Amino acid sequence: MNQNSDHGQDMRLTILSSLLLIGLLGACEPTMANRGNILDPDKLASVKVGTSTREEVAASLGSPTMVSTFDDKTWYYVGRQTEQYSFLDPEVIKQQATQIRFNDEGVVTDVHNLDMANAEDISPVDRRTPTYGNDDTLIKQLIGNLSHPTPKTQGRREGE
Repeated sequence: MNQNSDHGQDMRLTILSSLLLIGLLGACEPTMANRGNILDPDKLASVKVGTSTREEVAASLGSPTMVSTFDDKTWYYVGRQTEQYSFLDPEVIKQQATQIRFNDEGVVTDVHNLDMANAEDISPVDRRTPTYGNDDTLIKQLIGNLSHPTPKTQGRREGE
C-alpha cells in the first residue's frame, strides 16, 4: 500500500510540474498592440494621384488618423505595432506614416510615405499644475471630517 501511495504522490507531482511549466510558457507569449492605422500596401496602391477622390480614399483606407491643422487638404495615416513581454518595455515592431494631399476639388495630388527615421519620441513632462487648496490623502480627509463639529440645523429655535 505504501508503494501505491508513493506512486500517487509522484503522479500528482508530475501533473503539478506539468501545469506549472505550461503556465510559465504561456507567460512568455508577447502582448501585441496596434495603435493607429497601418495601411495595407494593396489598398494604398489603389489610391491614384490625379484620379482618386477623398471619398474613394476614405472608402479604401478608412478615416485618416489626423487631418492637417491648417487646412483639410492633407490627411495623415499613422500606425504603430508593438510587442511586449510581461513587464518589459514595449518594442516597436512596425510603424508607418503616410501623407495624402488633395487639391481644392478633393482629388489626390500626392501620396507620400514619411520617413520614420526622422520620428522622435516625445516624453511627457512630469510636472503638475499648481492648484489652490490642500493636498490631503483620503484617510486624512476622513479623519479630518470627524474632528469638525457639524453646524446646527437652520430654522430651529433655541430650546428645541
